[in-house]
Amino acid sequence: MSSWRELHAFSQPLTIAPNDSVITSTPMRFAHIMRLGPDGQREMVPMRWGFADKNAAVPGQPKHMHARGETVDRLPTFAGAFAHARGILMVHTFNEGEELPNGRTKQWVITPQDGQPIAIAVICEEWRSRSEPLPTFVQVTMPANKLISRITDRMPAILPRDTWAIWLGETGASISGVKGVLQTFDDEGKWAMEPQAAPVKSARAMRQQQLI
Repeated sequence: MSSWRELHAFSQPLTIAPNDSVITSTPMRFAHIMRLGPDGQREMVPMRWGFADKNAAVPGQPKHMHARGETVDRLPTFAGAFAHARGILMVHTFNEGEELPNGRTKQWVITPQDGQPIAIAVICEEWRSRSEPLPTFVQVTMPANKLISRITDRMPAILPRDTWAIWLGETGASISGVKGVLQTFDDEGKWAMEPQAAPVKSARAMRQQQLI
């Protein structure tokens, strides 16, 4: 989650939106992805999270939400996007789910203690049907670091700033060179991980619950 003004502050010059609204990314929602435009300059493009079934009449439920960094260059589902359509999702926090013995999932929020944004590697593709093409993305994941391995075995592929140009395709690096930037990110004790707070229910929702 980040604002346009904050994105502008830590990237090359980008067009600032008319307002400083916050961009939020959640499954089945849209997020703004940084990528290289046709002119070779970085741009922010709204995309839907998740690759949809190419044979579906409508996007519906995404078929893929994540791609493993270890195999993203080899699996037919992702190889084309990895080779030609990579991007970066900027966030201030991200969630990881812990599977509990009772079958439920406990959500944890990971936050950098220095307040700096996190750059997550994504790959992109356009879902096409009879309507206008829909830009979509999936997150690339890697094995969890020491902090996150307490609750799960995977985490987003985090890109250090000095690897952004390689990942975006600005340096002309080979495919193997691009894949080489995908490493488990060690937070070096600079991240905090806290249980996600329960959502605050509206008065209407509370009244409805009391009637059940």
